Amino acid sequence: MKSRFLSTQPAKVIIADDHPLFREAIKKALEVSCNNAGFLEAGSFEGLQDLVDENQDVDLVLLDLHMPGVSGFAGLVYLCKRYPGVPVVMISANEDPVVIRRALDHGAAGFIPKSSSTDEICEAINTILAGEIWSPDSVQSNLPGRNDSEISLAKRMAELTPQQFKVLMLMTQGLLNKQIAYELKVSEPTIKAHVTAIMKKLAVNNRTQAVLIAQHLSVARPN
Repeated sequence: MKSRFLSTQPAKVIIADDHPLFREAIKKALEVSCNNAGFLEAGSFEGLQDLVDENQDVDLVLLDLHMPGVSGFAGLVYLCKRYPGVPVVMISANEDPVVIRRALDHGAAGFIPKSSSTDEICEAINTILAGEIWSPDSVQSNLPGRNDSEISLAKRMAELTPQQFKVLMLMTQGLLNKQIAYELKVSEPTIKAHVTAIMKKLAVNNRTQAVLIAQHLSVARPN
């Protein structure tokens, strides 16, 4: 498949990062170096969801690993579930090969370290828009094999609907069913039904166990 950046049809890319200076810097750099692409910005995960909803033709999302309103790989998993046709690429200062491997196992189309040069980022975007998976050459030889427990976690999470996943993320914040219902503007019985379905799909007996499983999606910030 030919890259959208090399075709006459412009590609639309969303840059999701909570640091305005980084968003502006990467957008300006890519506008110069990556021909024929348009860029949109989101500073929070909620803002990102609204932006994707408003731009159903988006070709790619560059998602920071740590965004306000979401933790670790939770944002990646949710986006892959809600917008399965949109490649999501993690972009982070964390260059741990284990973290990169986990991101790919959870559905990332690529992982771009923030230390990458503009040329490397453009290469990554071109590769991903051409339908390939991308990770930096510097760590490819150090990537660990696929982790069975991580794959199992990803499969169980994939069983959840987007709304169930959203309920689970609110459960990890310690919210009660009544509070989750208020947050999502639905009835409390609806939330109870979601919680029951979540526990069944995750093969656990109570909400505490469900929360513990969800917490495995977290990633520590690099020192």
